[in-house]
Amino acid sequence: MLIGELSRRTGVPAHQLRYYESQGLLEPGRGANGYREYSEDAVTTVAQIRKLLDAGLSTKEIEFLLPCATGTGPDLEPCPETLVMLRARMQGLDERIDTLTRSRRALNDVIDTTGRRLAEYTAQGRIPAPTSAPA
Repeated sequence: MLIGELSRRTGVPAHQLRYYESQGLLEPGRGANGYREYSEDAVTTVAQIRKLLDAGLSTKEIEFLLPCATGTGPDLEPCPETLVMLRARMQGLDERIDTLTRSRRALNDVIDTTGRRLAEYTAQGRIPAPTSAPA
């Protein structure tokens, strides 16, 4: 099938399919006319790529995992290297979540303090001049 049909069948824009190819995730053949030609398996491969991207994996990590993937789930063949990589990715996500949680708490403290100060100023009749907030 040509790239347009693969795009229609998977819902993935053609430019993304070309990106997946550039990252080594898809390997189309070439017709006599030079056009990319994809096998039926490409539909499953694209579904696997999308699910793994949704899981927060990089294209490098997906390239490593794809040979172990089966079905559209995808299900991964169990092997120690796969689990090591997936657990490292999970640890990275947990660390980012912790950092975001701390940032959220700190921002909430700033908002609370500013809100209290504004209420005090308003009660005293000292309403500060409005400023425009950055976008």
